[in-house]
Amino acid sequence: MRWRNSKQSYNVEDRRGQEPMQAGMGGMGLLRILPFLLRTKIGRIILIAGAAFYAFQYFTGGNMLQNGMPNTSSQAVGEAGAEGQNDESRQFVAAILGTTETVWQQKLDGYQEPTLVLYNRMTQTGCGVGQAQTGPFYCPADQKIYLDLSFMNELKKLGAPGDFAFAYVIAHEVGHHVQKLQGTSDQVHQLQQQSSQADANKLSVMLELQADCYAGIWGHEVNQQMDMLEPGDIDEGIQAANAVGDDRLQQMAGQAVHPDAFTHGSSEQRIAWFKRGFESGDMSQCDTFSQLR
Repeated sequence: MRWRNSKQSYNVEDRRGQEPMQAGMGGMGLLRILPFLLRTKIGRIILIAGAAFYAFQYFTGGNMLQNGMPNTSSQAVGEAGAEGQNDESRQFVAAILGTTETVWQQKLDGYQEPTLVLYNRMTQTGCGVGQAQTGPFYCPADQKIYLDLSFMNELKKLGAPGDFAFAYVIAHEVGHHVQKLQGTSDQVHQLQQQSSQADANKLSVMLELQADCYAGIWGHEVNQQMDMLEPGDIDEGIQAANAVGDDRLQQMAGQAVHPDAFTHGSSEQRIAWFKRGFESGDMSQCDTFSQLR
């Protein structure tokens, strides 16, 4: 992909390098053990020592345990003081997010841009604790996309290397944001609460395949409008869609293929809906709900 000259989005929040306390998770752990600490003398001493430590951190700038590295508190791309954080992976993510903003501002009236959070291992989200092992995800509660960059290596292991493969993943999560703005995801979640597990899974598949179709629309526009695609890029996107199909993941886990347990769709379905969006560039072609009933 020819992404290096693309405008980078400012809606990137970088939590990499933060400890769980900094990433908004420390308070939950403290609340769980606070009653125990208050009941014992040693516990009260620990609380006093902890309070003194954080007071010292506050008044000395909070760098006592940073080992000379810059503080990696959350800040958007382009802000001053991002030394050590403006690496190539971050630039790539910000550039791809920037292209999604351009595309969806044109496609959707009143489009509100999501924030993409980069983190390591785990972080607090509006949907609970986010963990890298779950892969990239969109949280509708805070309208943020959460991404651990280690997923780039996971895609390679799944047989989907390349920058466009990873860009497809980001565009898919932005597709979920589009669904949130349209009210589609809220309607689906309400229906799921009234459905059997099998029917709830089918609704989830429809939602995911529509996000794949929206990712295809994004690909259509970055190719036609921005001339960013190079030979082989579309194949990378197709490989990524194939790699994350439910049937393939079940097989890789040594399991038999159980379509009733699908939540994202088969590899064939994911490829088909990505290609449908890419070839048409038309949101009306992404009605998975009527097509898959």
